Amino acid sequence: MKKIILWICGIIVAAAVCVGGYGYYKIHHTTSSVYSYNRKTSVTSDNKTRASKSVAYLMLGTDTGALGRSYKGRTDTIMVMVVNPKTEKTTMVSIARDTKIQFEGATIKLNAAYAYGSSDTAIAAVEKLLNIKLDGYLLVNMGGLKKLVNAVGGVTVTSPISFSEGGYTYTKGQTYNMDGARALEFSRMRHEDPRGDYGRQLRQQLIVKAILQKAKNKPTSLLNTSFLDAVSDNVRTNISLSSLKNLATKYKGAIGNISSDQMQGSSAMINGQSFEVMSNSEINRVHNEIEDALNAK
Repeated sequence: MKKIILWICGIIVAAAVCVGGYGYYKIHHTTSSVYSYNRKTSVTSDNKTRASKSVAYLMLGTDTGALGRSYKGRTDTIMVMVVNPKTEKTTMVSIARDTKIQFEGATIKLNAAYAYGSSDTAIAAVEKLLNIKLDGYLLVNMGGLKKLVNAVGGVTVTSPISFSEGGYTYTKGQTYNMDGARALEFSRMRHEDPRGDYGRQLRQQLIVKAILQKAKNKPTSLLNTSFLDAVSDNVRTNISLSSLKNLATKYKGAIGNISSDQMQGSSAMINGQSFEVMSNSEINRVHNEIEDALNAK
């Protein structure tokens, strides 16, 4: 994964409740700095989490410096995450960044939707592609992944393949305790992976799960200045503090039960650009998977 997930924020809120007023003040300050209100999805998320209903969020990762920059960059990590409190299950589906879509009459890659517009544009593009409704988004800057992983004390991950990247060597089946620098290189590599970007998506999901597991096992460890500063500098979301509190308290059973999937397409050159073209059957499969995850009792 190039990025972290809404559950980190949710777990932080739960930890703040445990440690009292000062912790809550720190969390409120952090969430205020990363929160961006959206009338449509913010209200929907609040209503659903208050009623303990299933929610679907869009996870975006960008890789062009601080989020305060004027150029937004492309989102190289795109995931839909469904959290169902009744089944106590979280479903993550990665979508290839080069997925072909139509945007204002032009053929573009899905990862350009955010750069051409905003988070709302990216949400609309994914909703149209999969014929689903999303309840919010979380955007994380890859440049901050190193700080985020270091701030939680590192993560433990088993490598699915053997490769070398950025001065680090990995052996298939071997487990590594990774600091931020190692986790960043592990999640970035694409060219040595026989599955290309699909293989990278799998490794991104492994980092996501590792961070979630760390947060679940020791939530109070996230209440430190370095982690909260990293969140403030590198995360943007329209998931409100109210929703995060609900997620932390009512949906925590789903944290340790995560299933992962990938939307798979066929490579094609169109007007000199490489795209992943999704078949109607694959689009329908992923649509049904997300709807089933949302509606399961």
